[in-house]
Amino acid sequence: MEYVVKIISTKNITHNVKQFVVEKPEGFKFTPGQATDLTINQQAWKDKKNPFTFTSLNSYENLQFTIKIYPGSKDGVTRHLNTLKPGDELIISDAWGAIEYKGTGYFIAGGAGITPFIAILRQLYKDGEIGNNILFFSNKTDKDIILGEELKTMLGNNCIFTTTQQKGGGDHRKINKAFLEKEVDDFKKHFYLCGPDPMVKHLTGVLKELGAKADSVVFEK
Repeated sequence: MEYVVKIISTKNITHNVKQFVVEKPEGFKFTPGQATDLTINQQAWKDKKNPFTFTSLNSYENLQFTIKIYPGSKDGVTRHLNTLKPGDELIISDAWGAIEYKGTGYFIAGGAGITPFIAILRQLYKDGEIGNNILFFSNKTDKDIILGEELKTMLGNNCIFTTTQQKGGGDHRKINKAFLEKEVDDFKKHFYLCGPDPMVKHLTGVLKELGAKADSVVFEK
């Protein structure tokens, strides 16, 4: 089913990431980590459908999306989204997606791949069940980190940021086999992966090599 919803507000989160708050259709539900097919409700854009993850919770009055803007993207969807104002309309589908919380483990995100984990971690934090979940979040530089302060608040020392293209202090490691061997103490736990396709494909293979079970590695297939 599809729903036409109005944008209520927009806000810049980083230099190239924007938060959109939109109307929530009556009775609309999703599982934290799931996405929707989103279309801009304008004639020239109705054939351009893209998946975006909900970063709100079901308890919120409205829906929220946290979207990275790609000025040079081939289809121009995020570039056009960046121009939209409150009152403009979007079309969304019913929720879908394979990423959902299955138990304590390690969340591994690259860049905008953090978005499905935002709702999952917010729900766990709200319910007092954040427990010993650990986040490894890789970005190019500090300025690219999405919602860094909130993630640190929720996870504390279990939140590890790496910045692979930044000079100076900080952790500049790539998330690879050597990183996982050093930072992971139990490969029998769940692993949640989201990021660029090459990263997810590579780390899925590495995790299996290091002893993670295939059904414990959660990613969008």
